Amino acid sequence: MSAESPGHKPGIRSFFSNALRSKKSRQTLRKNSLSRSMTDLRLAARSSADEPPPPMPDLAPLQAHRLKYAQAHVQLDSQLGERRDYTTMLHSLGLLEPDDSYGPAQVENERRQPGEGDIAKLSPGVWKYIASFLNPADAASLAFASITLFRRLGTRSFVALERPENADHRLNFLIGLDKSLPHHLLCFPCARYHRRTQEGQERIKPAHVINPLFDCPNVRNALNPQPKSRITHGRTIPFTFVQLTMRAFRFGPQYGIQPEDLGRRWTRDGWSFTSRFYIHEGRLLMRVISQTFAAPALTPSAQRLLLYSREDYWPYFSACAHWRDGELMPVCKCALEHIPRPRETAGLQGLEHKVKDRWQGGRYDPNALTSLCGFCRPMRRCPQCPSEYLIEVKLSEDKSDPRGMVFRQAIVVTRWSDLGDGTTPAGLEWGAVNGLRDDYDSFAHKHYAKRGIASIFEAAFTADTLPGQRVISMNPKKKKLGESGHGWY
Repeated sequence: MSAESPGHKPGIRSFFSNALRSKKSRQTLRKNSLSRSMTDLRLAARSSADEPPPPMPDLAPLQAHRLKYAQAHVQLDSQLGERRDYTTMLHSLGLLEPDDSYGPAQVENERRQPGEGDIAKLSPGVWKYIASFLNPADAASLAFASITLFRRLGTRSFVALERPENADHRLNFLIGLDKSLPHHLLCFPCARYHRRTQEGQERIKPAHVINPLFDCPNVRNALNPQPKSRITHGRTIPFTFVQLTMRAFRFGPQYGIQPEDLGRRWTRDGWSFTSRFYIHEGRLLMRVISQTFAAPALTPSAQRLLLYSREDYWPYFSACAHWRDGELMPVCKCALEHIPRPRETAGLQGLEHKVKDRWQGGRYDPNALTSLCGFCRPMRRCPQCPSEYLIEVKLSEDKSDPRGMVFRQAIVVTRWSDLGDGTTPAGLEWGAVNGLRDDYDSFAHKHYAKRGIASIFEAAFTADTLPGQRVISMNPKKKKLGESGHGWY
């Protein structure tokens, strides 16, 4: 019985059956749309067969844009072939597509074809003409590059290195051979390589101990000594140890020693010293902590006896070659003035002090922590070399006292320095620390213009902490008087 029949009764079952029944209007709409789409496809196929297809573009829109932009903006380095346009570099990295025009020059390529045949095509006269535009060190390096070049150029460039006026060029040429001689060490006074006699066992010893690392005829020649730098009174670091440490860092452990092997602890003339070394960005950093106990209320003459050595009138603690210029020694003397002085406990003075202590709610303690003033608290940086200083007064245990557990006030001087990359004693950092160069500005140098040497060094060792201090110039007036001045004494 249908739903339109007069005997039909509405119910839930009839409602769902009518809702789910397909309607004729919907089926008619689907048939009409399907037939219309088929007709459009037939017409499109007929028209496409009659008309020619549109021309395809040479490049995709994105690739065409990149090519147009590259032709307008890209700048290539003529020497290395590197791109100078950073926008194009970012586009290449973002699209993850290979780009042959960007990339560093291939210095070492094992698959590169040998160029001996191309070298041999040029006559010896042409190669000698090319070498005439080079300095003696570069000309010798060119002849040393291959046997073919040596046959074309001969030994003329090596003979030129033997001349006394080319001593610097000879050293520059020998420095380039450092990687090929792990068992030898370059001797700068002799300008030649010597065989290492203590290979892997080199250790720093006091200055009065002769400690040759190789057999050298100038080992006892005072007129032609080995380059070295003063650490403290009676202690130096020869440049050969800086060489060994940096060679091991650049080429491998068989070329030298580790920076941990340079650290030492020693005592002398009532001072205790601790040295430590660290390599940062291809340069050797050094930290020396010098400490001695100081009595309160020292007179000026007693302060000089405490700080200076009577042998050479240099400070006992570690200092650079510019310690006389500026405020380093006045800062040390000011820190000694802050050590608490003992009180007079006899008579009315002692009673007055007791009343003041009771009124203030405290008790006088000669071993209390000492605070420095605004003049001696900040860190000092030498403007002429990479050296920084921090002067402190600390309460330390005197282990030499037989009573035991006795604490006394001590002055502590910490120095951080940059000793350079260890390639040559004429380097910028090594020469500046030893007073051999005047073209160094520590506040304008790229390595330490924004960050101090002490911060870099202490950040490498989490166990050591450095008080937050501002860094100011050790010589703010930039006066270079040396021994002629009187402020240092």
